[in-house]
Amino acid sequence: MSRYWSEVVHNLTPYVPGEQPKLPDLIKLNTNENPYGPSPRALAAIQGEVADTLKLYPDPNADLLKAAIADFHGIAPANIFVGNGSDEVLAHAFLALLKHTNPILFPDITYSFYPVYCGLYGIDYETVALDDGFAIRPEDYRRPNGGIIFPNPNAPTGRALPLAAIETILAGNPDSVVVVDEAYIDFGGETAVPLVARYPNLLVVHTLSKSRSLAGLRVGYAIGHADLIQALVRVKDSFNSYPLDRLAIVGGAAAMADREHFDRTRQAVIASRDWLTAEMSGLGFDVLPSAANFIFARHPEHDAGELAKALRERSIIVRHFRLPRIEQFLRITVGTDAQCQALVAALREIAA
Repeated sequence: MSRYWSEVVHNLTPYVPGEQPKLPDLIKLNTNENPYGPSPRALAAIQGEVADTLKLYPDPNADLLKAAIADFHGIAPANIFVGNGSDEVLAHAFLALLKHTNPILFPDITYSFYPVYCGLYGIDYETVALDDGFAIRPEDYRRPNGGIIFPNPNAPTGRALPLAAIETILAGNPDSVVVVDEAYIDFGGETAVPLVARYPNLLVVHTLSKSRSLAGLRVGYAIGHADLIQALVRVKDSFNSYPLDRLAIVGGAAAMADREHFDRTRQAVIASRDWLTAEMSGLGFDVLPSAANFIFARHPEHDAGELAKALRERSIIVRHFRLPRIEQFLRITVGTDAQCQALVAALREIAA
């Protein structure tokens, strides 16, 4: 029946999300979900919203959620855009801010949804090679472009850019929008949100899926100059005026307000990541320095695909990308201490 497809659909190469297996008793370390549950305050707020009011549309502006985000970051609600997960926020940014005559720039090893958005919206792009240590070089982005986007920390490498390097990219591209995708920033990176006041070309994108354990709720947001936010609103209101339902709005707002739970759980993930990095290094793995809730590692004597297969046989799932430059790496989500210990024990057994 593909004869009914539009030309756009025929030419798309869709994003492939991480596997969500339905098997019991798995140690699931492949999709960077938080091993700790959401804030109890968020769960209570969601439960409290399950009422007869669900017959009514939600607030199209999500003012309650914007107020909570504004309070957390110390900014004005006018500088905030919210959407159905950061993927939707990014999609709107590609169409509203990155579709120009010149190609946009992003790293050659990065979030694989970026080229998918370009294919969907007909945006030209060029990839910029990471250095030999898989780090972004700010000087490589000083060339004509229609916009720049990169994650910080980068995914799947986990490496973070310091704020000064991001400022170098911003200052060197005053006529282009620079989108910094901070999905993993709360696990060790330095957020670029404070730079928004000085750089009208900066858009910073966050998600509640990772550090606030709400991947199942689908809440994301962007922070930027009011002109950039208004562009996103225009696209949103031409696509779906109600991207966030009532449960997402109240749950997201409560999660943003519960700073104690946020800090405790992210620090637990950071501690587990540091332990896992040390243990895997001791097993002979080359582990890139990570500021995310995952690590990126390879072993000089063991094929990554075979390692992933052997782990799967032991009911442990990790992510393996069969892509140039990184085909020998595994991306491993940081789980609970017990899950990390089980992973290390399995790798020790496999390596032996």
